[in-house]
Amino acid sequence: MKETYTEFYSHHLGHNVKMLTFGTHGYPLVIFPTTLGSYFEAKDRGMLESIRWFIDRGFVQVFCPDSINNASWYADIHPKHKVERHIQYDRFLAEEFVPQIRHNTGTGRIAACGISFGGFSASNFAFRHPDMVSHLFCLSGAFDIKSFLYGYYDDNVYFNNPVDFMPEANHPDLWNMKIVLGTSNWDICLDNNLKFSEILRRKNIPHWLDVRGDIEHDWPLWLEMLPHYVSLI
Repeated sequence: MKETYTEFYSHHLGHNVKMLTFGTHGYPLVIFPTTLGSYFEAKDRGMLESIRWFIDRGFVQVFCPDSINNASWYADIHPKHKVERHIQYDRFLAEEFVPQIRHNTGTGRIAACGISFGGFSASNFAFRHPDMVSHLFCLSGAFDIKSFLYGYYDDNVYFNNPVDFMPEANHPDLWNMKIVLGTSNWDICLDNNLKFSEILRRKNIPHWLDVRGDIEHDWPLWLEMLPHYVSLI
């Protein structure tokens, strides 16, 4: 399994974004880390080893970019600036990073995967840019960022909070996306996933709500989920 370290300069962020890439070709799969996780988290936690079979055979090429959650949602700044900083990250993804990897396949799209709070990163990007994303895998995902904003709310919050904007979303590609919401009976994000599944159900957007057994919100659960979901690509 070939591993490559790179630093991708972002004009929107004004700095380099560190990244690990696994494999040399295949369907592009972007994995977003957990709350304050970094670009090497998925590797260190065994996630890449769990899908080595798909990588070694060239079925998928995996990209693990760094997050900027420590400079946005978890930063000690005004909530308005938290959202603005996240929008810069979204523009980095949509206008700088994803255009360079989405043409690895004939579809011109990527698969987005997010773990825990990374589920917000993956789902917000996928639902804001459904023309770029064919598959969305949320592993114990979170979908609501209002708890980080202490009551602050504006249009930028609305359009970057899936639980708010998705009920009114109408991009036709949303109905073609392969969506998996993975959770478990003991998952602290179980209720979040049940509620978000209901939002999708009311819009008749096909998705799989995968509620697993009595497993906690932690890496053993996600290591079990990821190979299954990647096999769907």
